[in-house]
Amino acid sequence: MSRVLLAIAVAACLAGCASDVKLDSVPVEDKAGAAVTTGSSAGAGGAAASAVTAVDLGKGGQDGAGPAGPNVVYFDYDSFVVKPEYQSVVENQARYLRADLKRKAMLEGHTDERGGREYNLALGQRRAEAVARAMTLLGVSGGQLEAVSFGKEKPAAQGSDEASLAKNRRVEVKYR
Repeated sequence: MSRVLLAIAVAACLAGCASDVKLDSVPVEDKAGAAVTTGSSAGAGGAAASAVTAVDLGKGGQDGAGPAGPNVVYFDYDSFVVKPEYQSVVENQARYLRADLKRKAMLEGHTDERGGREYNLALGQRRAEAVARAMTLLGVSGGQLEAVSFGKEKPAAQGSDEASLAKNRRVEVKYR
């Protein structure tokens, strides 16, 4: 008897999950909130027209060019304080973002190889957020900035000497 009740319960759950929405006609919105038609009619070859844009991987993940000049802020060991000598880099990037409120920047925090994975991810995040905070103090909208951490996963320089380690303790400003 309990197996019959179990079978009925399973059938009822599956029936509740059923939907008559056709997946090829689901309304889609772009980032601005405008409706986008998906072109659900497949041609004779069976493939629908695609609106996918090609990505040039040669740009290193950076779609926007950004301002002329340096776009990297370096940090001392085990620190997320923006040093005074990099204030001009932050100001230049902030000026570029303030000039066009549609521009968005990703602030990528990095660390050297010393320390554990979790610690370095947290330190890289604090570094990216420190640069973001400095830019917002200079008038950049917080919505234009995204702080992310790569920790020690993407070193700029290989090696364990101090010069290589110093190049890896950084925040890179990349535009999208």
